[in-house]
Amino acid sequence: ASNIFLTREIKRKFGILNIINFSQMFKRAKEIFKELKSETLPDEEVKMMSGGQRQAVAIGRTKLSKAKVVLLDEPTAAISVRQVAEVLELIKQLKKEGIAVVIISHRMPDVFAVSDRIAVLRRGELVANKLANDSSPEEVTALITGAIEKA
Repeated sequence: ASNIFLTREIKRKFGILNIINFSQMFKRAKEIFKELKSETLPDEEVKMMSGGQRQAVAIGRTKLSKAKVVLLDEPTAAISVRQVAEVLELIKQLKKEGIAVVIISHRMPDVFAVSDRIAVLRRGELVANKLANDSSPEEVTALITGAIEKA
């Protein structure tokens, strides 16, 4: 909960002091995790969480800030198959809520599982920008490696 609310803590007045309202933060964090269909608990320490749970915390933070665009860099790297499925579901949930999600990844099955559009940059140059349905993991890999120059 503290990580989700970092710099946006809920506070209450206690005389002339503003005191962090941990119970309200825990309650709201629990609601966010429920909305995300994540098993993450608001009182867990991030250092004890799985990769998938850590992504849920990061995505929960974006939900709290009412972000319109979310940038995810390698969101499914170094996590288990089950956690990958959880993260991909979180991304789909953001999409359903009308939040634009930009994914930077080399894991083509994951990219194609959640993407509407694919853009490929190679050496700083845009070499492809097309609908995911009009491409394939093989084509994108070839574009990334330079086997295909442009699409």
